[in-house]
Amino acid sequence: MDSKKIYLTKIGLEELRSEHEELTKAKRPEVLERVSQARSMGDLSENAEYVAAREELSFIDGRIEELEELIKQAVLIQDSHTRSGDVVKLGSTVTVSIKGKKEVFKVVGEWEADPHEKKISHESPLGKALIGKKVGEKVEVEAPAGTVVYTIASLN
Repeated sequence: MDSKKIYLTKIGLEELRSEHEELTKAKRPEVLERVSQARSMGDLSENAEYVAAREELSFIDGRIEELEELIKQAVLIQDSHTRSGDVVKLGSTVTVSIKGKKEVFKVVGEWEADPHEKKISHESPLGKALIGKKVGEKVEVEAPAGTVVYTIASLN
């Protein structure tokens, strides 16, 4: 992994730490036990349980390593409780107006982005367009269906 900063909210960082703890303290020991039991069954070349357990262990070890790197590179972003004159930044909750319809997005780091929860990455086209803008400003974002104009209605 490169040494790029990983921007996370406090909740996002806690979720990564929780997953890391679950994998290292519960799942990995459980799979190690399965590997050990399968190994004791004899011929490993024809032992499907052993192969499956080893593959799962490899996956878990890879994920643990990835989580450790993410946590090490994490930069905590504060939920921004902004005043009306402030600008959109990481952690901001932004209400935008699109053709009279209001949408609320939270600007987060790319590892926390989740369109279903209206969490957009600061690296996404909309996120990049919103960063640094103030209430009342318009931003244009190229979308597959054409250019979409968003007006920043409020920040909180």
